[in-house]
Amino acid sequence: MLDKTQGNSFYRDVVAGLSMSQKALPPKYFYDERGSQLFEAICELPEYYPTRTEAALLSRIAPDLAKALSGYDHLIEYGSGASKKTRIVLDALTSLKTYVPMDISEEFLLGVAEVLNADYPSLDVVPLVGDFTGDVVLPREVRRGRKIGFFPGSTIGNLGPEGGRDFLRRARRTLGENAAFLLGADLVKDEAVLRAAYNDRAGVTADFNLNLLSRINRELGADFDPCAFHHNAIWNPAESRIEMHLVSDKAQRISVNGHSFRFRKGETIHTENSYKFTPDRLKELAEDAGWSVRQLWADEAFPFAVALLDAR
Repeated sequence: MLDKTQGNSFYRDVVAGLSMSQKALPPKYFYDERGSQLFEAICELPEYYPTRTEAALLSRIAPDLAKALSGYDHLIEYGSGASKKTRIVLDALTSLKTYVPMDISEEFLLGVAEVLNADYPSLDVVPLVGDFTGDVVLPREVRRGRKIGFFPGSTIGNLGPEGGRDFLRRARRTLGENAAFLLGADLVKDEAVLRAAYNDRAGVTADFNLNLLSRINRELGADFDPCAFHHNAIWNPAESRIEMHLVSDKAQRISVNGHSFRFRKGETIHTENSYKFTPDRLKELAEDAGWSVRQLWADEAFPFAVALLDAR
């Protein structure tokens, strides 16, 4: 096991993260097959407003998108998941030649791509397994022609201010001079609504968070007891973000393939941030990364924005 994991980025990130004074793990590792399934279940929860709010907003602006993006050839989606909201965009952009769903969970992605290929026979669906937080090499099928980047779900809020800017800069380079970008972002709203969305009564978000420990056990030979931790999500108003944590229920020692980590009772592993934006902050982020905002649409009931960006 040790030889297998030494060169593994997951292993390195886990060891580095658990060695920090505030233990932390990158949220991209949530998405093994089980984690991807749990996230899709989260999106159906009554408390979790972002998915249905964004889907309703995309449906409302679909005619505007059809006009604004009629001359583009390829749609590249970063962190595609089940591609449910993407269908709204694909149905609107009927002249598209290629759809590239990109996700870190290979088995889940290939299953989704197979279904989309059957449902959209005139569209070339080219799945791309990869981590969008690093450099992306596009498939040869989309290297020519005008491209649209698609990043829904307010995943931009999980990357943090610097990470979000770096991601948009890399996407700007990858997609090219004549690219457009469709970006979904959650906006600041009532704290009670935010807390409920990440602490659902059914405990699905808790299972999603705790599944990360099970994945570390399975893939890295660790000995976490998920029952000795619990999920907690808090609103940090100073940073304008929801923080997800795994809280140790007791003093304990954890081993990860030869590395030992002590936990005090109540000590946490910080697993995810979800930053919430204002329209002005979203515009500033895009412009700092080399994009201009062509148009921004917002839902008023549960404030959420979709921005159409152009490469500058």
